Amino acid sequence: MNVSVVGLGRMGLRIAQRLAASGLDVTGWDRNPASVRDLAAGGIATATDAAAAARAGEIVISCITEDAGVRNLFTGPAGFLTVDVAGKLFVEMSTLRPQTAHELAPLVRARGAAFIDSPVLGSISAIPRGALQALVGGSREDVERARVVHDPLTRSVVHMGPIGSGYAMKLVANLGLATYLQSLAEALAMGTAEGLTLDAMLGVLSEATTANAWIANRKPILTGEADDVTLDIRTMRKDVMSAVATGSKAGVAMPVASGTLAAFSAAVASGYGDGDIGQMPKFLREAMVQRFG
Repeated sequence: MNVSVVGLGRMGLRIAQRLAASGLDVTGWDRNPASVRDLAAGGIATATDAAAAARAGEIVISCITEDAGVRNLFTGPAGFLTVDVAGKLFVEMSTLRPQTAHELAPLVRARGAAFIDSPVLGSISAIPRGALQALVGGSREDVERARVVHDPLTRSVVHMGPIGSGYAMKLVANLGLATYLQSLAEALAMGTAEGLTLDAMLGVLSEATTANAWIANRKPILTGEADDVTLDIRTMRKDVMSAVATGSKAGVAMPVASGTLAAFSAAVASGYGDGDIGQMPKFLREAMVQRFG
């Protein structure tokens, strides 16, 4: 099976490597030449552009950051749909707005190909273990066809419903994490102002009724230690913005989400955008409290 992976960032590069290690014939491409070289260094084939990647793969995976970029991958110059894609399956793994899937899927079908939205839950470290969770929108037939790439990558595949449902579920999950982070940041800032230590507060929170695996896994970065970036603040800001836009389009009031978006936007504007989302409490304590307290 020939599989193309387009978008070789933190997630995409490891997805391509995992699929190649599982025995699939993988071709990769990214607009960043350095990322392409990183893939080639491991003996994996590379393409010259998105169109060439689409030609090479029976299944074409895309995994980049934002909606406009994905639209351009499909419809822009040298994009996927500039070549014959009849019979191919596009597995779109980015975190996007459901509306983007509703726009792209008919264009893909008109060219004789199939499309599913398949964002994933899980960190970079989950990829080599095949421990991601895929949240998929599309027809059952297409979801089943995608198992050849899902099986090496995931511990489970959840078929959420029709096109756009996978994106919607990913926004639900990420919005929940973002608003939790914002409330955690405010709580830790308040506790610090009252003389409590981070270690003491995180120790109690790890045993409280609200305890969760995220705190346990990200405790080092929450206490100021260096750690890998799993999801950066800038990208989470984009996801919260997508959730607010999606909710607003559906007539859903989202006051908490809107406040969280403002906080993440302030963090990006203050130079924290490339840091891990676990740095949001640090941003609130060091930037917001000192500035306005």
